[in-house]
Parts: sequence; structure tokens; C-alpha cells
Amino acid sequence: MGIDRWPLRRLRVRGPSMAPTLRDGDVLLVSFRKRARPGAIVLVRWPSRPDQLSVKRAVERAGERWLVVGDNQFASTDSRELGPADVLGVATFRLWPRPGRLS
Repeated sequence: MGIDRWPLRRLRVRGPSMAPTLRDGDVLLVSFRKRARPGAIVLVRWPSRPDQLSVKRAVERAGERWLVVGDNQFASTDSRELGPADVLGVATFRLWPRPGRLS
């Protein structure tokens, strides 16, 4: 069973790569049915790191994959180093600690 077995899932952010938009410990609601668009916050998997999931910002489509970056350019490993990523889902809401729509 994959992570996308359910259409929606809660996800806890780890690390500073998306600061100041998201912080370590934020809880997001991720939709596995919504399509990514440029500017959306997305859950990705890297072909070179299949066991690692990351939360990044979608920049542009690169074939079947996406170029993604972290909002914190000084603390993010992203498409600039790892190339395009597979988008698994789109973060739609922050549930905690500051509830609100993300994309």
C-alpha cells in the first residue's frame, strides 16, 4: 500500500526548507487527487531518494515530473541539486498551528 491510498492525509512538516511559509512541526492536509500547479506546495518523492518524502513548492513541469524548490533557499535540498521530482500530492490546508488555506 502506498502513501496515496486515501484521497486526503495529514502530514507533519520536518525541517526548515519551507520557512517562512511552513515551519518544522506544522501539520498539513494533503490531497492525492488534486493536480499540481506552479506555485502550489506539494509532497514529492525523488527518483534518486525513493525512501524520502519532501514538501516543496512546484515551479514548473518537466515532462512527467516537476521542478520544485524550498522557500528557504539557504536550507533546502531540491530540484537545483536533485533534479525533477515525482509529485504525490498537493498540500491544500495548514491544520496546525495557524489553520488556513495554502493553495
